[in-house]
Amino acid sequence: MTKILIVEDEISISMVLKAYLEREGFDVIQVYDGLKAIPVFEETGPDLVLLDVMLPGKEGWDILKEIREYDACPVIMLTALNDVDYRLSGFKSGADDYISKPFVAEEVVARVHAVLRRSRRTEDAVDHIHEFGSLTIDDQSYTVLLNREEINLTPRDLSLLIFFAKHPNQIFTREQLLDQVWGMDYDGSDRAVDLAIKRIRKAIDAWPATEGEIKTLRGLGYQLSVYEN
Repeated sequence: MTKILIVEDEISISMVLKAYLEREGFDVIQVYDGLKAIPVFEETGPDLVLLDVMLPGKEGWDILKEIREYDACPVIMLTALNDVDYRLSGFKSGADDYISKPFVAEEVVARVHAVLRRSRRTEDAVDHIHEFGSLTIDDQSYTVLLNREEINLTPRDLSLLIFFAKHPNQIFTREQLLDQVWGMDYDGSDRAVDLAIKRIRKAIDAWPATEGEIKTLRGLGYQLSVYEN
């Protein structure tokens, strides 16, 4: 269920928004104090935040700034101020939308749906890009970049690397890799996997070991191990 965090100190407004959003099938979390916003955000991981500007304890702009330091969660600002420059400042700070009070609850719900649709389209657009430090693998354009320079691989080796990129830190036997990449009708030697791995390692030799590597796990198989920086 999609979770909406409402950070609004006016309880009556918060309750009206909660009722309308729950009617639309959203799971709603409420916070009335600016100081509690970030802890609740981190604990609940909402899909969207409705964030009032004027809050006790901490202003909405400061909360937005903290969220944007590490999360791209959509944020709609709520404020009684209707100055154009003020709204532009909000967008520059990372707000996804801006609603002035007083507002109609149905409009807020419509804006929530619109922002979530835009956010999901953006997420879908980059789902095909796998970034592991300086190594970027695009399974849609079939390109591999290392330190922003394209790496040339054979179609089969590229398919194997893309398969690994889609399943990082998972172990696969030679047989599984043959089935997934070469195809179940392949009747050649499983040495083809070993040779492909060898060529890929050579091609991405400049990939720092601190970011990741293709591991050989004796008796188990191969794994694209990636590490957090």
